[in-house]
Amino acid sequence: MTRTATVTRTTRETDIEISVQLDGTGTTSVATGVGFFDHLLTSFGHHSLIDLDVRCDGDLQIDDHHTVEDTAIVLGEAIGQALGDRSGIQRFGDATVPMDEAIATCAIDVGGRPYAVIDIPLRQSSIGNLSTQNVPHALEAFARSAGITLHLVASGANDHHIAEAAFKSFARAIRAAVAADDRRSGVASTKGTA
Repeated sequence: MTRTATVTRTTRETDIEISVQLDGTGTTSVATGVGFFDHLLTSFGHHSLIDLDVRCDGDLQIDDHHTVEDTAIVLGEAIGQALGDRSGIQRFGDATVPMDEAIATCAIDVGGRPYAVIDIPLRQSSIGNLSTQNVPHALEAFARSAGITLHLVASGANDHHIAEAAFKSFARAIRAAVAADDRRSGVASTKGTA
């Protein structure tokens, strides 16, 4: 069974279509109009081995907020749909990723419980045309819409490195969590349901 999903969302602020393949090779095509966000999503796909096709036409004449937030929401919805009933998977994943002087650690539970605890101390107001306050906001929006618990902490001296290490650690953690568990036929919960 292939775990895929395509989600579209059109509002007055954004027009988005995202397709995902959980059992992919990390092939990505990302175009949101926010260059550094595209870079982060491309890195996420590459390191999670989730194939991504992300298209967003947003109101960038205002700023990057709606584009980043709505893209994260739709990406989370797509991954949540691709997970289905979340049976037969590892459910939990964690990863620590260094990037030069920066380091990020992520632990996740994809079992259907949306929550986010994020500590990413970014110093500048933007990285390229991405507002740095939208980096943790995107991760929070993703966690809510995907139904995952996300704990992520990062530190370093260079904002580019911190943000990229954060997304790479998130990618590696989700890669582990969505992986098939050949020893489990149902949901990884003593309740018997996600």
